[in-house]
Order: sequence, then structure tokens, then C-alpha cells
Amino acid sequence: MKSKSKPQLSPLPRTEILIYWVLSFGSHLYSYYQLHRFCKVHETGLVREFQLEEGFLKGFKRDPSDFEWNFWSEWAKKSLLWTLFGHGVASRFTTVFYPKRRVPVLTIYGFVAASSALGIRGVSVLLVHLALSFSVAQLRKPALSWGCNLLLLSTLHIQPLQEIQRGWYETEEEYFLLLFSVAVCGLRFISFSLEHCWNPLNCGAVVQLCWLFSYTFYHPFFYNGPIVTYKDYTEQMQQPAEGSNREESALSYLVLRSGRLLLWWCIAEYMIHVMYMHAIQSNEIYIEILPPWALGGLALALVQFFYVKYLVLFGLPSMLATLDQLVPPKLPRCVSIMHSFTGMWRHFDEGLYQWLIRYIYVPLGGSRHGPLYNILSTGLAFGFVCFWHGGSDYLQYWALMNWAGVLVESGLKSLFVSSFIHSMVEQNFSMAMKRRWVALVSAFSTSMLILSNLVFLGGIHVGRIFWKRVFIHGWSTLAPPMLAFLYCFAQIGLEWTSHPP
Repeated sequence: MKSKSKPQLSPLPRTEILIYWVLSFGSHLYSYYQLHRFCKVHETGLVREFQLEEGFLKGFKRDPSDFEWNFWSEWAKKSLLWTLFGHGVASRFTTVFYPKRRVPVLTIYGFVAASSALGIRGVSVLLVHLALSFSVAQLRKPALSWGCNLLLLSTLHIQPLQEIQRGWYETEEEYFLLLFSVAVCGLRFISFSLEHCWNPLNCGAVVQLCWLFSYTFYHPFFYNGPIVTYKDYTEQMQQPAEGSNREESALSYLVLRSGRLLLWWCIAEYMIHVMYMHAIQSNEIYIEILPPWALGGLALALVQFFYVKYLVLFGLPSMLATLDQLVPPKLPRCVSIMHSFTGMWRHFDEGLYQWLIRYIYVPLGGSRHGPLYNILSTGLAFGFVCFWHGGSDYLQYWALMNWAGVLVESGLKSLFVSSFIHSMVEQNFSMAMKRRWVALVSAFSTSMLILSNLVFLGGIHVGRIFWKRVFIHGWSTLAPPMLAFLYCFAQIGLEWTSHPP
């Protein structure tokens, strides 16, 4: 899953790069336009079947079918925006006036905020998990800690327990908030447990418990991440808090980042006003009758909306964490310039990627002990991600596709750096031509990456119909132009990687 060095890529003529940009950007806009036209033609049926809402924009409906976006939007309006604002105020106040009390104040604030949203019984579930995980970690046996935390995560799928917890709340949304909180905190408990097994803090058990409490209930990351490791959190939180000399730069950062967040939110809302992609993906008939360009627009819209959604969902917590002088994971990279499975995992959710590398891939051997260990380590990492997300059948297919994709890319990379192939390529191809071949191979990889993402976002039926329409029935009509445009996307991605902004 982890490469050691970046390949050296030759620059291409500016005219050629400009052509790739025009074709990439133009194909996005045209496919979105065709999807929008399809939505307007079938709007009456979509409104009747999926209860499209009255939109913010005059003359447009709003597609409410994306559960995650609606769920967090409702919670943001209900309480999360206010509690996150309160966290920011408490953080700045203690940083300026009581820097030595910043960590305990933020910990208490996070615990109170969680209690107000989840209720006493909901927070009690987390406290029980925390206590069990902490107790087992004191034995300093990684296998026991893993077993304990996996059992705790598996309680999320025990039907009788689910029914009991549902009974605590008046709405399903409140129960799901508990579910998401327990799942994300589970990653934190594993992080603490393994760090304690490998290299415990040089302090007493009470201090360790306090740091685990602070790590667990840090409010910006509490419900949905992004993920930071226990080691990074404690090291960064123990750095001396900077005072009023940074107030001006902090204010300018807050204003600029808030403006970007508002822009991303507007783009996400605009997308579900002009393209009802989530409603369409829920009905196989609509996917079957989509015109070819609109079909491509649906695929692009689904993955692009997922990207913009997480710019918002990770962007606000990351902004507050940065103001707290933490170093959060980088925000997701645009999916249109992702040209490999490996790159998608490394750059979309960097926090989860680093977590998997540190706690699963490297401890199991990774690539250091040969291909078999690499296959096993990668497979178990994807297996854990599938389990953590719920383990449904479509998630199993998605995890297997990603595992296969990463292994194929790793195998091809090993093949092309072998002495025989490498010398043959060096003798017969220029640097520019080698880059074009890399982009061509990446186009095929990207097509499978998009297919796996469609399975993840829409389910097995969406992936099956795309596979049938593009690669079975459309192998001579749809697949070639699609791969040509994906080749352009890959070239833009390679250019972006070589010359990041």
C-alpha cells in the first residue's frame, strides 16, 4: 500500500497538456449537462418516486437521497455548528488567557458536548468501551488489545443490542449519531492500545487515562473524524500554546478557510439541485436508459459529490484543529485527478490511510518481507476497512476490488522496474513516451477505480449495470472513448503530481 519513492516523470509540451486540460474539463461539463437534461426530462417521475424537495434555487428541485449529506446537514443545523463554534471560542480563550489549562478545558467541553448530543446512556456506551480498551491495553499484549477492540466494534452489529440502543432515542438520526461516534472512537481506542503496547507514555495510569479521555472526546474529530493517531495527538497537544502574537494570522486563516468551506458547501448543494444523481442511482431502470454521455456524467457526479462532501465534512473539523495548533490530515485530493487505486487510498482519506499503514500494514510485514506478506498485509487492511464500515455484501465486493487493484498496480510496478524490462524501456522509449504509456495504463486502472467507487457509493446493482453497459455491450462504442478521456484525466493527474500547486 505504500510506495518508497515517486517516479520521475518527463514534462510534456505545453500544447499537449493544454489539450488534455480542455478535453478533461470539457468532458466533465458536457456530461454534467447531459445528465442535467435527463433529470429535467424525467423530473416528474423522480419527484413522484423519490420525493424531491423544493430547492433553494428557483425552478429547481433538491435531491435529498444522499443519507450522509442530509444526516450531517440536519445535525449541523440542530447542534453541531453551535457546539463547534463553542469549541473554537473556548480554545481561543484558554490559549490566550490560560494556556496551561487548554487541554483539560477542551476535554471537558468535548465531553459535555457529546453528552448533550448522545445523552447519558449514549456516552456511557463510549465510557464502557474506553474503560475496557484501556484496561486490556495495560497488559501490553497487542493481540489481546486487537481482540478486545474488534469485539467492541462488533457490538455495533448485534441486533438485540441495536434495538436496546434505538429505544434510548426518539429518532433514528440520534441512534445513528451514536453508531458513527462509537465506530470512529473505536479507531482511537485501537490507536491508544497499540501505542501503549509498543511505547507507553512515561507517566502513571491516571495521566494515561486522562490523555485517552482527551483524545477520545476532542470535539472537532469526535463524530466523523478525520482520524489522527494517539501518538500525533498527544505530541502536538503537549506543544506550548502560542499566545496573542498569532491572533492576526489565526483570524486571516479563519476567514479564508471559512470562505472556502462555504464555497464547497454551495458547490455540493448546487450539484444536488441540478443533477439528481442519488435518486437516479437508486432506480435501475433510469440507469439502464441513460444516454451514454449522461451515464458518464452520473459516474462523475457521484464520485465528485462524494469528494466535495468530504471537503466540507473534514474541512470544518480540520480548520478548528489547525487553530488548536494540531496538524490534521490533508483534505481529500480531487478524484478526477486520481489515476490509481494506491493514489486514491493515499490521498483521499489521508488520516485513515496513515492509520491503516501504522497499525495493520507495517506490523504485519508489509512489503519488507516479500510479496506474500504484502498480499496478506494489504488484504487484512482492506478486510478491516470493510468490517469497520459494516461488512455488507457490496462493501465486500468493494474491498476485494480495491485489494486486487492495489496488488495489480504493485505487481506492474515491480515488473517495470525489473532489470530486463527497465533496460528495454530505456533503450526504446523517450521519457515523454514513457509518461504517455504510464497514463495509458493508468486509464485502465482508473476505469476499475471508478467502477469500485460506484459499487461503494451506489451498491452492487450500480456497478453491475455500468460494467454491462460500458464493458460488455459497449466494448466497441462506449469503452474506447471513455478510456480516451480517462487517459486525459490521468495526464492531468500526473502533471498535478509532478508540479503540485
